[in-house]
Amino acid sequence: MDLINKAIQWLFAPEQWEGSGGLQTLLGQHLLFTVVTVAIAGLIAIPAGWAIGHTGKGREIAVGAAGIARAVPSFGLLILLVLIFGVLHKPEAAVLTFVLLAIPSLLAGAYTGFEAIDRKTIDAARAMGMTEWQILFKVEIPLGLPLLVGGIRSAVLQVVATVTIAAYVNLGGLGLPIITGLNLRRFDMVLGGALMVAVLALLLDLIFALAQKLAVPAGVGRINTKMPGKVAPVSEADKDTKKSPNYLQSNEKEMS
Repeated sequence: MDLINKAIQWLFAPEQWEGSGGLQTLLGQHLLFTVVTVAIAGLIAIPAGWAIGHTGKGREIAVGAAGIARAVPSFGLLILLVLIFGVLHKPEAAVLTFVLLAIPSLLAGAYTGFEAIDRKTIDAARAMGMTEWQILFKVEIPLGLPLLVGGIRSAVLQVVATVTIAAYVNLGGLGLPIITGLNLRRFDMVLGGALMVAVLALLLDLIFALAQKLAVPAGVGRINTKMPGKVAPVSEADKDTKKSPNYLQSNEKEMS
């Protein structure tokens, strides 16, 4: 408990928020890495995921590639890329490392959003004479948007947590107090930096959780945005309605 109090005191000490090396600068660096990384990864993964979801081809390759990308240790990859790119290109090496980390979640969110759509909806759109591009932009993308936002949410949280290792190659970010505190055995500094990363991740998660709910198209009803491809459970009122004689008789007439 004493360590937590010291960490909070360190966080709110005025000197920690002053100068070019203050916490506000480190926070800005952390957010910049996150935004740039997720944006670049999105430009690569989202169109590829949409193409896979729309055509139904390449899913096995995408799943395998995403599994390999997730299995690669981020810290080891960062050090390797810094050695390959050279010390003058450390930011590029770090961005590439974090992009490779963000791609799997974005790719999965893009194609599972399309896979979760009822195929009858797509068939109905084709029956109405819509072209493939119209189906993509007017049907599949709006209906698959909630799961895509969920993929972005997951990618952002993973990158925010991993950007802390950028401080190991002197690129700043909120990992700097953690590394400096470990070297100086200032555990209040270590905990303070970790708390800032945790609070930042929670705030971003809250923002994207709200965005995920807002992304559900009006009139679609309940969509299970946590489990791609799953249908949200039917309420008891819906069950009672489906058991009613009028509902059963109308279904029998439609089948006949």
